[in-house]
Amino acid sequence: MNVAFFLIPKKDIVYLKENSTMRQALERMEYHSYSAVPLIDEDGKYAGTITEGDLLWKLKNTPGLTFYNTQDICLKDVEQHVQNLPVTIDAQIEDLISRAVVQNFVPVVDDQQIFIGIVRRREMIEYCSKLLLQYKK
Repeated sequence: MNVAFFLIPKKDIVYLKENSTMRQALERMEYHSYSAVPLIDEDGKYAGTITEGDLLWKLKNTPGLTFYNTQDICLKDVEQHVQNLPVTIDAQIEDLISRAVVQNFVPVVDDQQIFIGIVRRREMIEYCSKLLLQYKK
């Protein structure tokens, strides 16, 4: 089964540009109750995933940084501690499974590395669950 079957397109998800600020990330993540969001660069290419942990480590390790001055910190200056590797749109479901073990979602890019959406772990688990139920019958 192809990744496109599970794809949630970019227009339907929350993502941030890497030149967004820490404060924008914190507020957007809080509003949507997300613990991680994809980042894209100015060319629309996938630039990584920013997590709550990344933001907390930056806050802890930056003397004088408080919530109020997080608007001065650009996300591209926040170290990403976990690398959520993307797959291409022509990847197969098997390519997603190993990533889904450690990632809530898998970023999907086209052949130019342009970010086009995500595949959530939930949809992968639901698909595998249906397959297991079919085999039990």
